[in-house]
Amino acid sequence: MKNMWTLLLMTVLMMIWGFNVPTIKILVTEFPPITITALRILTAGVVVFIILAFMRKVRRPTRQEGLYIIFGSMFSIVGHHYFLSNGLMETSAANGGLILGTGPLLTAILSAIVLKAMPSVIQMIGFILGGVGVAFIVLIGNQGVSGLSLGDLHVFLSILSQAFSFIIISKAAKTIDSRLLTGYMLLSGGAILFLISLGTEPGGLTQITDVPIYMWAIFLASAVLATAIGQMGYNFAISKIGPAEASIFLNLNTFFALVGSALFLHETITLFHLIGLVLIIPGVLFGSGAFEEMLRRRRRKAREQSQLNL
Repeated sequence: MKNMWTLLLMTVLMMIWGFNVPTIKILVTEFPPITITALRILTAGVVVFIILAFMRKVRRPTRQEGLYIIFGSMFSIVGHHYFLSNGLMETSAANGGLILGTGPLLTAILSAIVLKAMPSVIQMIGFILGGVGVAFIVLIGNQGVSGLSLGDLHVFLSILSQAFSFIIISKAAKTIDSRLLTGYMLLSGGAILFLISLGTEPGGLTQITDVPIYMWAIFLASAVLATAIGQMGYNFAISKIGPAEASIFLNLNTFFALVGSALFLHETITLFHLIGLVLIIPGVLFGSGAFEEMLRRRRRKAREQSQLNL
């Protein structure tokens, strides 16, 4: 039952993250991209600590936990967002989407190597189905996969950084609350990104004052719902079901991003996009372990029933 509640939580989070994709696209057209990303992450970090203060969960990390926070923020926040923003400017949407779709499989491989957590056959089938579903969604409506470029390498480094961060979060969550870990990672990673933005976008802070007020409402919605609450929930799920199992839900992110783009940016959903969703849903059920848990519960009930009949 615990996994089923996690399945529901992660589905809702992926819907929020998916809708956040067109939101970010709107923001980066109005704001300097690195500057606004750093401010969004810093705002999310402050929101997380306000929530944790009400929950009485705030404490100073130990030295070992501090190392996890530093490495986690460098991979999850700085590396992932920096390489992704640069990569998507240098490659096609199809290439970038397909490379990002390898995240669950990369996480599963790293989990097997670092954590010795080998996925089951059913889970591997789920990773493959999810990847094929992402391919359907990304390739249809684009011009296909273009030749490899430096941007492709940057996107790959982005998703690899994120996969490494999932492993770090899984290990760190054994001693520190994953939600508190999220807050520290957002603040430290956001601060480093902000310093980077001062060098790459020297006039960024002056440019953000010339946008309409409603853009700041969009900014706050993205920072609070998607980045603060979304990241807290996702890292909490990693601590409960494992990094590989949690990462498979990222495939749903692709579909909800498409739906959000259709709603907010008036992009078109085709039959092939729906076929991709049909593949992604069983991929998530298999890869997350939810399907195997349902089988175990059914077998357990059958054994109990047979014992009662005896």
